[in-house]
Amino acid sequence: MIKVKKVSFCLIMLLATISCHKQTQNLSESEVITKEPMVKLLESMTLEEKIGQMTQYNGFWDSTGPAPKDGDAKEKYDHLRSGRVGSMLNVSGVKEVRKLQEIAVNETRLGIPIIFGLDVIHGHKTLAPIPLAEVASWDLEAIEQSARMGAEEASARGINWTFAPMVDISRDARWGRVMEGAGEDPYLGSLVGQARVRGFQGTDLSKNNTIAATAKHFAGYGFAESGRDYNAADVGTVTLFNTILPPFKACVDENVATVMNAFNTLNGIPATGDEYLQRDILKGEWGFEGFIISDWGSGAEMIAHGFAKDLEHAAILAANAGSDMDMESYAFVKHLATAVDSGKVDMKHIDDSVLRILKIKEALGLFEDPYRYCDTEREKTIPYHKDHATLVRNMAKKSIVLLKNNEEILPLSKDQKNIVVIGDLAQEKTSPLGSWRIGSDDGTAISVLEGFEEKGVKYKYKSGPALISQPASFINEVKINSDDRSGFDAAVKAAKKADVVVMVLGEHGFQSGEGRSRTDLGFPGLQQELLEAVKAVNDQIVLVVMSGRPLVLTWAEENVPAIVQAWQLGTESGNAIADVLFGDYNPSGKLPMTFPRDVGQVPIYYNKLNTGRPGPSDLVFWSHYIDESNDPLYPFGYGLSYTEFKYTAMKAVATGKQVEVEVTVANVGERSGEEVVQLYIQDKVASVSRPIKELKGFQKIVLNAGESKVVRFTLDEEDLGFFNTRGEFVFESGEFAFMVGPNSTDLTTAIIELK
Repeated sequence: MIKVKKVSFCLIMLLATISCHKQTQNLSESEVITKEPMVKLLESMTLEEKIGQMTQYNGFWDSTGPAPKDGDAKEKYDHLRSGRVGSMLNVSGVKEVRKLQEIAVNETRLGIPIIFGLDVIHGHKTLAPIPLAEVASWDLEAIEQSARMGAEEASARGINWTFAPMVDISRDARWGRVMEGAGEDPYLGSLVGQARVRGFQGTDLSKNNTIAATAKHFAGYGFAESGRDYNAADVGTVTLFNTILPPFKACVDENVATVMNAFNTLNGIPATGDEYLQRDILKGEWGFEGFIISDWGSGAEMIAHGFAKDLEHAAILAANAGSDMDMESYAFVKHLATAVDSGKVDMKHIDDSVLRILKIKEALGLFEDPYRYCDTEREKTIPYHKDHATLVRNMAKKSIVLLKNNEEILPLSKDQKNIVVIGDLAQEKTSPLGSWRIGSDDGTAISVLEGFEEKGVKYKYKSGPALISQPASFINEVKINSDDRSGFDAAVKAAKKADVVVMVLGEHGFQSGEGRSRTDLGFPGLQQELLEAVKAVNDQIVLVVMSGRPLVLTWAEENVPAIVQAWQLGTESGNAIADVLFGDYNPSGKLPMTFPRDVGQVPIYYNKLNTGRPGPSDLVFWSHYIDESNDPLYPFGYGLSYTEFKYTAMKAVATGKQVEVEVTVANVGERSGEEVVQLYIQDKVASVSRPIKELKGFQKIVLNAGESKVVRFTLDEEDLGFFNTRGEFVFESGEFAFMVGPNSTDLTTAIIELK
């Protein structure tokens, strides 16, 4: 349940003066007194004002300038002044927000404040690593702190609502939005979603340094066919209930304020018009008390889906299905009143939606003080706080995954002679910020070269060929350089004389994210050719990979001695990378998504179902590829350290339907390090085929050199059960395998019978 503060005295007095609704509803005096303030307010509203609360507009004019006089902006402005706008998005800055709020509060009949939304995805002015990178830390406390920082900064600039966290589970690295989620596992994704909700919303949503969170995209968006954004999703009920829905349910349990529905169809029904998802499951079975916001224009997109014949039909379908607020499709504002008058939409649905919206505004404290997010002094200091740089640097270090370190080429010495750095991305100060940097500024990331310089490391730099051929932008596809070889030969020549070559390769920040699906998961442009040319003249290569998704690194794994997965790490990117390369931080990251050997394996994920012919077999008739291994290049949960951990004495003991699992983990290396101890299970025989392994627990521990620790896990029926084909949660006795290890492949197993 969302915690709310009481409505302000001024509003109560206002409501008390509106007596017409009492006569219309024939309410007794005692009934009026006992009604909640938001219910009273709802009853005082006209149908047009109610629909206004269900309407969200994108920012449409500079509110500090003159009012628009014609066109679309003029119509939206008139709606704002008449109380027909409930929310705005992509408006930030105290001056802008306050001006719009003043219009809503002072010039409309009821003075209902606006809620201001923005995509605060992984920070605001200061940017943390992209969400997928953060999850590689497996550090829930750090992830929560990162979201808290984003809320602090965004709220200081007038924002009180974010469209995050994205909790879509995805198994397909071709889909660009994997960068925005938590990867492929529903257990890890659920915990991360809850951590981010806590970070954004805090313990009291009415404080001016918290913002309402949004669990998105409900549901199935991460299962877009072919990994192509906005595409259809078609999954069975077992996948829906066991993989797709759990992170959303976890966020609802964490009191998330809002949920965003998805662009896609799921089993042929557009999510915005899916009554089963929105009314039956989310608001019904789960008891969600917040409100549902559509994604941008998704109401109108039901026409293209072939589900709605026109915009009026789309409005009817969305409202009846349970979508509460319409983002930028204009379906509600243009057609909902007529639909209600004609009886095609029940007034009870309208009232339910509006009451939900009003209660979130009340929870944010906006009725008590509409300008609580408009503190000019906070705006001057909070988004630029020096502590935030330290926080995101620590987050970035924890997010880096060491994939390979043959002959212990890493860490490098700061005094090492003749280090050559190669790669256009090594000098980049914008790409490491990722694609969701709406509140930040281009050119504000610490580059890899600057990270080296901060440590006083001497190096030579050759960029090699440019990665992109035109300036990149959020709304356009990135133009990759594939023919201008300027700098290629100079880079190879410099590498030939180097003691060690640090090559920084990968994707541009705008090659992952919304609308940025890829069929080729290799290095874009001329980078692979450059890598091979350098390898031909120098074997001592440290490959630093910057990307927003798993890439195919098979050639590098076979030919390069050291590989570091550095993602897109945000503002402090270069400093964090240097911290790891030079050993000031011992890498501890673990992969939240499986890395394929070839794009033809995608979708590839660890918690797969077995087949009837799992093989291997000497004959061809088993489930495999004839040109590639079934195995991933790097499995889920994988990541190396500069020290070594050893697992021994693993055992599992059942007491009734509760299982205690323990293992001894020892640091047998020569330096302190962090290890993520992972617990997996398999239900051997069930009424529904179960995955070959499922993550059910993890602990991140710190061990000094020579130190050991007994790590314990406790599992019960909730951990051991599953959802059947009808969406019923069941626990079935029988044989279970319990597996513990450093990743999803290298595991020690104990099998026990549960009665």
